[in-house]
Amino acid sequence: MIRRNRTTSEVAYYRCFSPRPVPLPALVRVAGTRWRIEETFQATKGLAGLDEHQVRRHTPWLRWVTLAMLAHAFLAVIRADEHREYPAPNGLIALTCNEIQRLFALPSASLNGQRDHRLGWSLWRRRHQARARECHYRRRAATT
Repeated sequence: MIRRNRTTSEVAYYRCFSPRPVPLPALVRVAGTRWRIEETFQATKGLAGLDEHQVRRHTPWLRWVTLAMLAHAFLAVIRADEHREYPAPNGLIALTCNEIQRLFALPSASLNGQRDHRLGWSLWRRRHQARARECHYRRRAATT
């Protein structure tokens, strides 16, 4: 199967195999799912330390991967719940898994000034990202 990017004309090749004939829409769906799986693994490496293990046997590796994927799923569920319960106000991006992980890393026993500073920094970063996204979309719309 060959896929061509509409904007960059980049070509991607997929080698497909099935023991029985499969319709083309099913192959396209599987190819699209592959990209989503790769993005999830990349996110889990950064957020939950999926790539920070040194194991010599299958069982500890399996335990580590399960724990990392569970941590990533936990962050994703919290993010989805936050988006449903508390939509982002204008001028802020919605909470991301990265931002939730940073907020969880706040020591609960820290001084109030430090906690307030980090929460303020989180709001500043989300506001900045919203402005950057808006400028990017405006520039992209102007060029097309």
